[in-house]
Amino acid sequence: MPLSFCGNDNASAYSVDDGVLDNGCFVDALNLVPHVFLLFITFPILFIGWGSQSSKVQIHHNTWLHFPGHNMRWILTFTLLFVHVCETAEGIVSDGYMKSRHLHLFLPAFMGFIAATTSVVYYHNIETSNFPKLLLALFIYWVLAFITKTIKLVKYYEHNVGVQHLRFCITAMLVILYGLLMAVEINVIRVRRYVFFANPQKVKPPEDLQDLGVRFLQPFVNLLSKATYWWMNPLIIGAHKRPIDLKKIGKLPIAMRALTNYIRLKDAYEEQRMVADQTDKSPSIWRSMYRAFGRPILLSSTFRYLADLLGFAGPLCIYCILLRLDDRKSPQISEQKNVTILYFVSSHELLENTSVLAVLLFLALILQRTFLQASYYVTIETGINLRGALLAMIYNKMLRLSTSNMSMGDMTLGQINNLVAIETNQLMWFLFLCPNLWAMPVQIIMGVVLLHYLLGFSALIGACVIVLLAPIQYFIATKLADAQKSTLDYSTDRLKKTNEILKGIKLLKLYAWENIFCSSVEETRVKELTSLKTFALYTSLSIFMNAAIPIAAVLATFVTHAYTSTTELSPAVAFASLALFHILVTPLFLLSTVVRFAVKAIVSVQKLGEFLLSDEIGDDSWRNGETSVSLESCKKHPGAHTKAINRKQPLRYQLDSFEQPSRRQPRPTETEDIAVKVNNGFFSWGSNMATLSDINMHIPTGQLTMIVGQVGCGKSSLLLAMLGEMQTIGGKVHWSKLPECELIHEGNSSCHAPEPSFEAMQSKNRNSVAYAAQKSWLLNATVEENITFGNPFNKQRYKAVIDTCSLQPDIDLLPFGDQTEIGERGINLSGGQRQRICVARALYQNTNIVFLDDPFSALDIHLSDHLMQEGILKFLQDDKRTVVLVTHKLQYLIHADWIIAMKDGTLLREGTLKDIQNNDIELYKHWKTLMNRQDQELEKDTDVADSQTALERKNLRRALYSREAKSQIDDEDEEEEEEEDDEDTMSMMTSRRSKIPWRVCWKYLTSGGFVLLFMMIFSKLLKHSVIVAIDYWLATWTSSAQNSSMSANSSVNSTLTDTAPFDLSYYTIGFSILCSSGIVLCLIASLTVEWMGLSAARNLHHNLLNKIILAPIRFFDITPLGQILNRFSADTNIIDQHIPPTLESLTRSTLLCLSAIGVIAFVTPFFLIAMLPLGIAFYFIQKYFRVASKDLQDLDDSTQLPLLCHFSETAEGLTTIRAFRHETRFKQRMLELIDTNNVAYLFLSAANRWLEVRTDYLGAVIVLTAAVTSICTSENGLQSGLVGLGLTYALTLTNYLNWVVRSLADLEVQMGAVKKVNGFLSTESENYEGDLSQVPEDWPQQGEIKIQDLSVRYDSVLKPVLKHVNAYINPGQKVGICGRTGSGKSSLSLAFFRMVDMFEGKIIIDGIDISKLPLPTLRSRLSIILQDPVLFSGSIRFNLDPERTCTDDRLWEALEIAQLKNMVKSLPGGLDAVVTEGGENFSVGQRQLFCLARAFVRKSSILIMDEATASIDMATENILQKVVMTAFADRTVVTIAHRVHTILTADQVIVMKRGNILEYDKPQTLLAHEDSVFASFVRADM
Repeated sequence: MPLSFCGNDNASAYSVDDGVLDNGCFVDALNLVPHVFLLFITFPILFIGWGSQSSKVQIHHNTWLHFPGHNMRWILTFTLLFVHVCETAEGIVSDGYMKSRHLHLFLPAFMGFIAATTSVVYYHNIETSNFPKLLLALFIYWVLAFITKTIKLVKYYEHNVGVQHLRFCITAMLVILYGLLMAVEINVIRVRRYVFFANPQKVKPPEDLQDLGVRFLQPFVNLLSKATYWWMNPLIIGAHKRPIDLKKIGKLPIAMRALTNYIRLKDAYEEQRMVADQTDKSPSIWRSMYRAFGRPILLSSTFRYLADLLGFAGPLCIYCILLRLDDRKSPQISEQKNVTILYFVSSHELLENTSVLAVLLFLALILQRTFLQASYYVTIETGINLRGALLAMIYNKMLRLSTSNMSMGDMTLGQINNLVAIETNQLMWFLFLCPNLWAMPVQIIMGVVLLHYLLGFSALIGACVIVLLAPIQYFIATKLADAQKSTLDYSTDRLKKTNEILKGIKLLKLYAWENIFCSSVEETRVKELTSLKTFALYTSLSIFMNAAIPIAAVLATFVTHAYTSTTELSPAVAFASLALFHILVTPLFLLSTVVRFAVKAIVSVQKLGEFLLSDEIGDDSWRNGETSVSLESCKKHPGAHTKAINRKQPLRYQLDSFEQPSRRQPRPTETEDIAVKVNNGFFSWGSNMATLSDINMHIPTGQLTMIVGQVGCGKSSLLLAMLGEMQTIGGKVHWSKLPECELIHEGNSSCHAPEPSFEAMQSKNRNSVAYAAQKSWLLNATVEENITFGNPFNKQRYKAVIDTCSLQPDIDLLPFGDQTEIGERGINLSGGQRQRICVARALYQNTNIVFLDDPFSALDIHLSDHLMQEGILKFLQDDKRTVVLVTHKLQYLIHADWIIAMKDGTLLREGTLKDIQNNDIELYKHWKTLMNRQDQELEKDTDVADSQTALERKNLRRALYSREAKSQIDDEDEEEEEEEDDEDTMSMMTSRRSKIPWRVCWKYLTSGGFVLLFMMIFSKLLKHSVIVAIDYWLATWTSSAQNSSMSANSSVNSTLTDTAPFDLSYYTIGFSILCSSGIVLCLIASLTVEWMGLSAARNLHHNLLNKIILAPIRFFDITPLGQILNRFSADTNIIDQHIPPTLESLTRSTLLCLSAIGVIAFVTPFFLIAMLPLGIAFYFIQKYFRVASKDLQDLDDSTQLPLLCHFSETAEGLTTIRAFRHETRFKQRMLELIDTNNVAYLFLSAANRWLEVRTDYLGAVIVLTAAVTSICTSENGLQSGLVGLGLTYALTLTNYLNWVVRSLADLEVQMGAVKKVNGFLSTESENYEGDLSQVPEDWPQQGEIKIQDLSVRYDSVLKPVLKHVNAYINPGQKVGICGRTGSGKSSLSLAFFRMVDMFEGKIIIDGIDISKLPLPTLRSRLSIILQDPVLFSGSIRFNLDPERTCTDDRLWEALEIAQLKNMVKSLPGGLDAVVTEGGENFSVGQRQLFCLARAFVRKSSILIMDEATASIDMATENILQKVVMTAFADRTVVTIAHRVHTILTADQVIVMKRGNILEYDKPQTLLAHEDSVFASFVRADM
């Protein structure tokens, strides 16, 4: 057919007799002009622009500078594009009714579409280069287009073409749109004044974009990029080459930062508080959340409604397409094909065209998905903002919590951690699901109404099935939550036990108690697995319900319809209703989840409300330095000036006069002599019972005050009471306001009004107290940060402080010196090292008052002395600082300027030592005796006394070196990832990052057992085959029903009825059988996956526990405890609870997608051709997404940990932070941590949206291709039932594509846990085998020990620590072993228990070579007391005798020997009294005595004491020594000496050096030799 613009069937089409504009053809041609004009003008500009743009790097902020009316323009342009599509479709359909081609009907519309697309591309480019002058071209285009369209509209009106014609409506729409766009353009000129005005306006980009650190651009990009997350492309594709790190994701835009949101929420909450105060109710958190974050939620809900309504377009389009295909049989259309004059299509006729419907379906899907993702994104962003604000609120409140609340258990650390980790997340998740609450009911009602329209009464039956089964869903969901809760309780319990085992592993191995403790963990694990079974059962039921409900509903509906309805079931009705059922199930399934989350959210809000209203610390007048500082003023405060210390004069010259306290100059008269004063103080820890009563005392300024008294008499409480941490029942604490000259630690002591710049500093300095708590508290930071604690770094001062605290040797041992991370996440230091760092922090701070709470408790005598002389007497007193020292070391009392003696919570005495000597002779004498004892110690201990500190250092060194050796092996994996410079490694790494860990998956699947694995695969495949069979059966049933009804109609005309009769019951029975078997298979399939997961989890944990607990002690030296615990906590949790559902989801969605593609390909094989490019696109999308998602997930996890740590750390160190007055700094840090975590989470959710938008669009393209190919094929006689089948499956495919990728990405991350656990399963175990035949029951009876040529090493790769040692110990002898650090003393004690590798020689005990014995036998027959006392949580009985073999009398006897009997009797429960974790409820001395009792209970004839007295006080040590001499008189005791004088009474002494025995004889003999090493040790002590 020849082409011509106005057709060649009507000559009059080209005549202009009635006037040019009255010719319709001319008007259409005129409409082409503006479009062509725009294309001609803009293309050259775009090409030139693009050419130059590629060369210059895009400037970051100009890119997102929006012209006025930016969003409006995008919305209008999109609408314009849609109207152009309609216009084109209308033209093409009209053209179908004409005799010849009429190009003018659709060509202008098509050109308009291209011009509109160009206009928006052109606009975007002008906007990014910020060159508004070029917008004139667009302005001219809008004006021209508006004019030409208006002419066309007017002419239609004149020729009586009105609203009833579709073409008139479309033209009117276009006129309106062009007019609006013109208005937008005029507005830009008005605001920006870029043309016709003298001075164009200069515009600055938003503040965020001037900061190049902001990388989260969602709020700043244009609408299209916002909707499709186009701006994420560089990040996600780049992740393939280089892992995403924190630098790449930058920081948050200001509007999303925690501080901004905190202020919003706080203002709203304060408003509610004021309202509540008037009405005596508690302030409503819900209302304040709505006030602060209500608007975005409404916006998200609007998007959600739009998406849900568009969702119904799918079923409706399928219905119409199938109806049309069936009507094609009717022969009416062909008569109309010869219209000569222009034909005007009605909207009804347009929508009867199947191709138009296919395109409409495609557009509806694209729009629906875009709105849905937009809705998700907005809620997630709001949820994240809310969480940030809540965290900041909780933190702010926490800093003001009263200490009594914390210590009396009203607000435990656990509760605060729960608020932070659980409750805020619950609220965030509730917000994510919030729009569903009101969107779902609407969706359900719409669905039911449409079903009723299609199927009549029988639809209600199906809907009833769904509605009746929904409550069961809810019931299952609540059960699931309960099961999860009980699982959590058991796993917490199991973790606690595991943690104790790991902490006390050395003791367990030495006492051969591994199995007792291991079985107790296994016991808990069995309970946990039982509740996991329940959890798995309900999970699989939930999955089963989800899959079975639609099948049941469809079955009920169609069978009812078959027997009740007069009309046969047509394919159109059947498949449209099938699609509707699929839509209905989702909200009903989700509804239970949403309701459950709503309930949880209500509980969380309640807890939060209680927390925000709990008691705060009393704001006394003296303490309001910075307490009231809110987060708004979180600026770094200027550090106080440090005083220059005179370090030129050597310290020893300054030591001369340390004896006489009188050396200080008299205080200037104008300063107050009292720094702190307490009048009639009664203080409690919140129980209204006074802990401290009737306190009247004062602390002199600039002097050293010591507080002494017995354990538990309230010394520490007194310090805290002065700091305002206790509740004041009566009385008052006065802090003197020091005059200005005291504060400015500079040389100028002029007392005039200070310069204004110092004022801020003073208010800080006056109330800031440097405080070192008794329980050392460290930050998770470097050593240096722990000491400077936010003060400016002053090298000289820092060095001095490090020296006074003798930290240099310890720092030298750390891998990165003082830049090594310590604390929870870093290297674990020993108690003494931690304590010295805390003291160093107090010394380094520049405050006038220093409180030291028993700083010597964990230090040996040398360090204590050094610290006392150099630190307290010299460093602090040189600065004229007021020092308050709580101590047990009475020998230091001579240095005190003022002494406060306490007893049972009251003041016993206060005054100088002389006063007490004169007035309270009893007390003085008591002190004197204690002092003498301590002084003897002091004299006896110079050289060897370092051994405790040295031991700490040794342990640290051992842990570090061994850890380095281990980490070298570990790092080999990581190194490959780090060497990114080489091209080879880079490409290798890239391929490895995108590979799926198949081997680990296989390992996981097989650890569940092959039978279950086979059952799972088989049931899954069978289930999906049956589901496809159900739908195929429906297709053939409806097609044959329709054919029979058609043939029935035609048989009226023809007499021949040879068609096969339609057998309804055959189809219904077949359908029922298939549906029922489908439902059963759903249940079986979901159960097998969960069961398999459970059995895998059980096996993995069991193997892991046994491997770890039987590993050699060396393994625990070189593997950080946290790492091992992680395998049992996080990784086991993932394997238990997360992998099975992910695996289920992955297999289900993959099989659904595959079956859908199979069905469509079966219906129209041409579809496979289109599938190829789509498949390639899908492959790349998933490949890029998986890598990026894994990185972002890691970032999210790794940024969450510091945040939670910071919270728990702050809660633990509240007193210290408040004493130091560092609240502001900690708030600042917390805000940074929240923002870092939020930005990672935001990027993760944006990456998920990126994926979903892409897979959804792919799905829409699949639907379009499926529709077009099946419509084309149906013309060649394809059954319309099969077309319906194909289209319904194509629609479900869009829902499941992104689930495949998401589940795959999740599984990949979760398989990391399996990989880590597997890594530990390859550890070597200790050799537990041995020969029991010749061991007598009561071996060893005498306790005779022969050591023959013994050589020992810790590991086959390390040097020997003992070399060819020979010794003989007679039964019942008391032997002392001494030597310098590292001489092999402890290694020898471990050799008796075969804890180390004895590679040469042997030890023979009572005639039996211990290397032949099974380990449990050997270790259970010897006793040892370790340096660090270890107690386990449980009862005292359990701690003394976990094997439950002893009588009570025996236990009481042991306690009496250890002098603990009275104390234990006084406890509630006696022997069954509770021991908390680690024995925290007893003092260190008491714990050590318990260990002694434990060793006595053993009744073994050999006892080894490994530096057992290192960490206890004099009194306890004396008890210990006595007990060893009496109670163990008939046993062989080997003592490894920490203080040489403890072994002077021994029968034999062994002196060791570098793994060899140097001297071995009676102590008296050795002392008689002047030149013996032992004598020199003892001399060094004197």
